[in-house]
Amino acid sequence: MYRRILVPLEHSSYDDAILGHVRALARLCGSTLVLVHVADGWVARNIANLDLRESEEIREDRAYLTQTRESLETEGLKAEAVLAAGDPAHEIAAAAERERCDLIAMATHGHRGLGDIIHGTTANALRHLTEVPILMVRGTKGGGK
Repeated sequence: MYRRILVPLEHSSYDDAILGHVRALARLCGSTLVLVHVADGWVARNIANLDLRESEEIREDRAYLTQTRESLETEGLKAEAVLAAGDPAHEIAAAAERERCDLIAMATHGHRGLGDIIHGTTANALRHLTEVPILMVRGTKGGGK
């Protein structure tokens, strides 16, 4: 059913919620998990235009993706990792197309109210940018980078 599942990771405790779901789904479907993290700090957004060096944050994000991919592979799952930079919703949509994914599976924060109206959410923006089905799993509070 799903051959390639794109899994956006934030490098936070919210990742545990979606990884728990996609492990089972990937086993059931024989899917490859394509992990993506979008670095969206100032350096990440300007690295190409200004020919900047990778920041410590980007190096940490790359290490986190590698560690998570290797952990999934140790469990017998097929996994790949992609580090992107820029606007999260746009980069996730682009990665889903570029990597030929047929499902995006992501954790959400479950925000409500005025904060979402003012700031928006990655999940809300993403649903307007892609035709790839999106599975959203509500994560739990805590952690962070």
